Amino acid sequence: MKTITADNMAASQKQPHKADEGSTRQLRIKLVLGLGLLAIFIILPFLGLSGFTLSLATTILITGIATTSLHMIIRMGHVSLAHGVFMGLGAYAAVLSVVKFGLPFPIAMIFAFLAPAALALVIGPMLLRLSGKYFVLVTFLLGEIIRLVFVNWQSFTGGSNGIFGIPLPYEGLADPVAFYYMTLIAALLCIGFVARMLQSDIGRIIDTIREDSRLAECAGIPVLRMKVTVFVIACGLAGIAGGISGFFIRYIDPTSFSIVQSLNFVVMNIVGGMFQLAGPIVGTLFFVILPEFLRGYVELQRVIFGVCLIVVMAFLPTGIVGLAAYIRHQLSRWFK
Repeated sequence: MKTITADNMAASQKQPHKADEGSTRQLRIKLVLGLGLLAIFIILPFLGLSGFTLSLATTILITGIATTSLHMIIRMGHVSLAHGVFMGLGAYAAVLSVVKFGLPFPIAMIFAFLAPAALALVIGPMLLRLSGKYFVLVTFLLGEIIRLVFVNWQSFTGGSNGIFGIPLPYEGLADPVAFYYMTLIAALLCIGFVARMLQSDIGRIIDTIREDSRLAECAGIPVLRMKVTVFVIACGLAGIAGGISGFFIRYIDPTSFSIVQSLNFVVMNIVGGMFQLAGPIVGTLFFVILPEFLRGYVELQRVIFGVCLIVVMAFLPTGIVGLAAYIRHQLSRWFK
């Protein structure tokens, strides 16, 4: 009996060691893949590709900021359909700061963060008491209300015509390569901040709140305060994406930040994977690049996107990232 007990103790000591090795291996794989993707984005302008490809890469970076910021809200267990208009608030705040008030670009980007963050701080304590379909419905209505404000406040926002001819903040950014690298730096800072936040104790608290908010409250976690904090930061980061987008396209209007845009961000998170940070990044790459391969089938693009969403929700609840992890696990079992 003593021998059996000793063996069991030895086995129990080995299991955590194997688990640690597995998690370390997964972390190394994610690090290598992340650095590889970053290296591709860094050397992209030197590959002699067309200006359209560089523009597409810039769009991917801007969209990546928005989708990863929404990922923070989804990780709390909420699906927001107002994220597009928060991005729009940042775009209007940044553009109007430069066009109407002549503020420098860095200050304009601060306002791009503060404008949606301030609104999120005001409505967050009321909004985040809701959950499930009620939260989705109210964020949908909120998005439509803000969009109507954009449309009807013509003296300030340009109404349905929007604001066009937006000047570049600096003459040097007229070069597409310079603007691309500026966007790349902004994306690295924003996505890196989200990654650091989700891997800290705050990230573990967010996951705990998603799993069981009442249990989290019993454990002494200030659930509502934490939700509001994450919501404010996420909406502020979406505003930064909107601000960069306004100066990149040099035109903004209310239709650019409609419910369709918010739905796109949600779908990117679902298809990529809702519970890993790599999910929105993969989803962004998938949904920004795929339309270029379907350019000759414009009428079928929405149908194909819908089929992809149905397939993922029915058979891949963890998204493309989860499928990749499953395949990697099966291969490791077969080639032991």
